[in-house]
Amino acid sequence: MSTTDHPTDRTGTGWDATVLGYPRTGPRREAKKALEALWAGRADVAATEEALAAVRARTLRRLNALGLHAHDASIPSAASSYDHVLDAAVAVGAVPPRFADVVGPDGRVDVAGRSTIARGRGADAPLEMTKWFDTNYHYLVPEIGPGTEFRFADDSSVREFSEALADGFLTRPVLVGPLTFLLLSKPADGAPAGFRPLDRMDDLLGAYADLLAAHAAAGATWVQLDEPALVSDSATAGVADLPGLVRRTYERLTALPQRPQLLVAAPYGDLGELLEPLARTGVEGVGLDLVRGRLPEVDGEAGAGLREALRGTLVVGGVVDGRNVWAGDLPRALASLRALEPAAAHVAAGTSTSLLHVPHDVADEPQLDERLRSWLAFADQKVAEVVVLGRALRDETAVADALAASARVRADRAGAPGVVRPEVRERLAALTPEAFRRSDYAVRRSAQEEVLGLPLLPTTSIGSFPQTREIRAARAAHARGELATESYEEFLRAEVDRVVALQEDLGFDVLVHGEPERNDMVQYFAEHLDGFAVTRNGWVQSYGSRCVRPPILFGDVVRPEPITVRWAQHAQSRTARPVKGMLTGPVTILAWSFVRDDQPLGETARQVALALRDEVGDLEAAGTRVVQVDEPALRELLPLREADQGAYLEWSVGSFRLATAGAGDATQVHTHLCYSEFGEVIDAIDGLDADVTSIEAARSRMEVVPDLARQGFARGIGPGVYDIHSPRVPGEEEVADLLRLAVAAVPARQVWVNPDCGLKTRGYAEVEPALRALVAAARTVRAELDGHEGHHGRDGRAPAVGAGGRAG
Repeated sequence: MSTTDHPTDRTGTGWDATVLGYPRTGPRREAKKALEALWAGRADVAATEEALAAVRARTLRRLNALGLHAHDASIPSAASSYDHVLDAAVAVGAVPPRFADVVGPDGRVDVAGRSTIARGRGADAPLEMTKWFDTNYHYLVPEIGPGTEFRFADDSSVREFSEALADGFLTRPVLVGPLTFLLLSKPADGAPAGFRPLDRMDDLLGAYADLLAAHAAAGATWVQLDEPALVSDSATAGVADLPGLVRRTYERLTALPQRPQLLVAAPYGDLGELLEPLARTGVEGVGLDLVRGRLPEVDGEAGAGLREALRGTLVVGGVVDGRNVWAGDLPRALASLRALEPAAAHVAAGTSTSLLHVPHDVADEPQLDERLRSWLAFADQKVAEVVVLGRALRDETAVADALAASARVRADRAGAPGVVRPEVRERLAALTPEAFRRSDYAVRRSAQEEVLGLPLLPTTSIGSFPQTREIRAARAAHARGELATESYEEFLRAEVDRVVALQEDLGFDVLVHGEPERNDMVQYFAEHLDGFAVTRNGWVQSYGSRCVRPPILFGDVVRPEPITVRWAQHAQSRTARPVKGMLTGPVTILAWSFVRDDQPLGETARQVALALRDEVGDLEAAGTRVVQVDEPALRELLPLREADQGAYLEWSVGSFRLATAGAGDATQVHTHLCYSEFGEVIDAIDGLDADVTSIEAARSRMEVVPDLARQGFARGIGPGVYDIHSPRVPGEEEVADLLRLAVAAVPARQVWVNPDCGLKTRGYAEVEPALRALVAAARTVRAELDGHEGHHGRDGRAPAVGAGGRAG
């Protein structure tokens, strides 16, 4: 039985408004700075945990000030020092044996220990990292085996609840639900064939029972269990009786003798047919994503079963978008909440997801155009929106002015200058099928081999080199007006010269210019394209301490002038080896921006693709012979339901091809994909028709390469051999072993040698030895393969290329 009465009406113990989570980095990235001070040795564990506690306390006070109540559990407790999935693994004792020493005698893992599991150390590889559903957040993948000893091990979430209670806040702890935890886990090394982490559900529920009991004993009246895996077909693939699994799991938890009330949230999509069996388990509340998901049918005969199941249940209607920054359509959102009232015991307004995907506060962006700013809602404004909707559920007349203002904002945005540009629409309408096609790959490959003359297993980097303290300081000084543009660009040219010289010394075959001029791979392009705006303080967590500032794409996209050409030309003038032109692809620009929601994504992607197509043409005209168009987010935007995936893959692949198909046969087009489950998009990877595709593969030890081989992938492939998301420096033999796995799966003449991703977040003390190991490993394996594959450039170097980039 639960520890409090069920909220049967709006005068009882329920709430009218809540959010599923809140940004956890702090408005000035205080959590990031605290972690990085710990890693750099500038702070100890105690000081770091004190700084993180200050961020948590600030969040509670802010949510209360915005209108969520301090004493009814409407404020979530959803902080994390690194990653919430890692927190769940630590809580239930699922720490890999190689990190057993970071677990204290009391079962706790402190912030330093969690960092070690997340980042690795020495020969101990970190947990694999991949994208959290269709977002740009990365989670750490638990490793579960038959021998994993599940138990309630770490009580951090209980202690954080008690910390808040002592400060006067009765919060709602937020935990990863048991289904999602196991569905997202991977079998530990050495697990027998056919083993699935899901096989361990009975044991895991024992740990969850103790965890929930500890929260109840501490005074928690509600706990939120997040189950986003239930809205994802890929996460639940292979589960024979998913409704039965949901029923068995939550009937066991609701039968516990001592527990808080349970709010089971299903963000990021449509719970569909699983809503009714979940509601029948006796959980006290369900949270529905009504932005990405459909409004459940609760009327008439068709809705009779769901009405019965929801009787006595709190429904949190996620009508405020937790993932985008546009002010909501509050009258429409209120209508959706009203539609649920006949079925539920109580309806509350909520966000569709946690607000960790949006920045803190629009008021912190005074430099934005005032009109644009009026269209936006960051986390604080979204909290205010759910509070207004909660009040409207009690008394709509009390918030009539706010509802009317919402409608005016939407109308103003639709008619504003720059939102629609006729010349862009006309150019798109005039496209023919030929605009999306290149010559056959065999023709292109022959032309490229003649021009580039690369060796077997050519070496290259993905794009960025470390963004040093000096680079960041110079950029900041230039932004403040303290460093003249001429002096700043002279500094950047010198940095390019240094990076090019380093790569020549390392022995790379195809070079990059290092991107010192770019603050971010998407924001840089947004700053040079009409239709975008950028923020100053709009930070969003990507993983761990890594934060990004997504641009805001509000109107039709136009490229006023070339963006990257002069930097590519300068780099090429410093070397005889080919230098890649570096662009970010249209899908990734959309995925890592806050994109307009007033037209289909595919239409917006084609607008961005046309701008990039013009840039590719200008690079080619300037003599660039290798152009990389990165699409690390291709898998990220894949819809979670299979029924929606075909349309997405059609427009996403089409936009990439539109951006690149204007390139000539001798221009080698590369792309890069990272940190995703690639199996679902292998056809799409092939459909991109890039000459070379580099992919994340180091942490997973090349597991994607055999999939590509089985697919018959015939073009160049660069599986990453250096995991740049960890400070570990791999040795030559470690890299060579990964490379041997790659060439055992696909013909060696297809294989390129490169890191997993760009090197921006690493330091030169790590990067230089790692890249030396990479080049040395490539030469070792190349020698082992000598004579097995036809190739050019026997000395491991490309033939001379003139300053203009053309073969001599």
